[in-house]
Amino acid sequence: MDEQTEEQQTAEQTEEQTDICIVGGGPAGMTLALLLLRSGARVTVVERSSSLSREYRGEILQPGGLAVLDEIGVLKGATDRGAHVLERFRLVEHGRVLMAFEYRKLQPPYNYLLSLPQAHLLAELLDRCQEFPGFRYLVARVNGLIREGEAVRGVYAKAQDVTYTVRGACVVAADGRHSQVRRLAGIDHVRQDVFDQDVVWFRLPAEEPLGEVMVNRAGGNPVLAYDSHPGALQMGWTLPKGEWKKLAPLGIGEVRRRIAAATPQFADRVEGTLHSFADVSLLDVFGAAAERWTGDGLVLIGDAAHTHGPLGAQGINLAVQDAALLHPILLAAVADGDMSAGRLAEFERIRRPHIRAVMKFQAVQSRMMLSADSLATFLRPKLARVVMRTPIGTKFTNRIAFGAPGIRVADNLFTVNQKE
Repeated sequence: MDEQTEEQQTAEQTEEQTDICIVGGGPAGMTLALLLLRSGARVTVVERSSSLSREYRGEILQPGGLAVLDEIGVLKGATDRGAHVLERFRLVEHGRVLMAFEYRKLQPPYNYLLSLPQAHLLAELLDRCQEFPGFRYLVARVNGLIREGEAVRGVYAKAQDVTYTVRGACVVAADGRHSQVRRLAGIDHVRQDVFDQDVVWFRLPAEEPLGEVMVNRAGGNPVLAYDSHPGALQMGWTLPKGEWKKLAPLGIGEVRRRIAAATPQFADRVEGTLHSFADVSLLDVFGAAAERWTGDGLVLIGDAAHTHGPLGAQGINLAVQDAALLHPILLAAVADGDMSAGRLAEFERIRRPHIRAVMKFQAVQSRMMLSADSLATFLRPKLARVVMRTPIGTKFTNRIAFGAPGIRVADNLFTVNQKE
């Protein structure tokens, strides 16, 4: 039975018919859209925001994500819009380098990190998708699912006084950590508080590029820093869970003082830049996973299926790899006319073990690099020496850089060429 509200019934009705309806125009949804379009499918993307520049989103692309984006033909165009190449990751404690992972030692061509504004990536993906006649992009908010029995066969979406009815063989929920589609489908999202910190994000003017991602422990709470286009440093000040509620009432002056103490090399810029709470943004850091990722006519990908903390810069990379893995599975299901949960569950069977491993790995990273307890402080330099002086360091870098092995674009399924 269709889940249509009274408001939807009275608004102007617009019908859309497509092969695949993707809810969410972020990296996961737009990457999947382009893959499907290049394979001859019709795709409608429903995105609630009219702007590509939204609240803070991850910017760092690991080599595994770079490979996928290059294979679908958007990496160069997105990079040309403005980005920073980052050559290493360093953990620095009181001026001493504990760990340094040199990405230039990886096998080229994807032997670097890329700080790329998400708006640049989304703009390039959208431009490429719009080259295909089978593509529709609707700025609207989903507020209902179209069902045939237990199967999902589309969505209702509202934009001002227009209700869109988008029907398709399958709905892909790519609408983020607070997924509306996941909620409408009645799928539980199990929060896993494996991270002991939240992050206060802010930007500082860059006097010169860092050329790296750095976690700096200089007293107080650790601070993450990396180059961000245009001409800025993206900074992340980590705080123990719940600390912000105690700190914020003390005022921006106290917040500024503590941040300056935690990152003395940037203290002058902190003092000259952070004037109000509008200059900072708190990210609630947590891991989470949906209890299931598929249903009849429904697949969850990206943050809608699995939510990650920012450490290790995995979010965008996992999202685009999700899209690359799902692409051939969806095409085969469309060709066979079988969008059952059992058929689509192939995606979850393959991908969930990868994601579970990433979450465990991120939890270890967090304890090793960010924890302030006495045991972690004592062990950190010793563990760092082991990591850096043995093959563990190389394995560590490759694990972070490339993620699950074997997830590449099935370009043999492309039937439509893009304009150069």
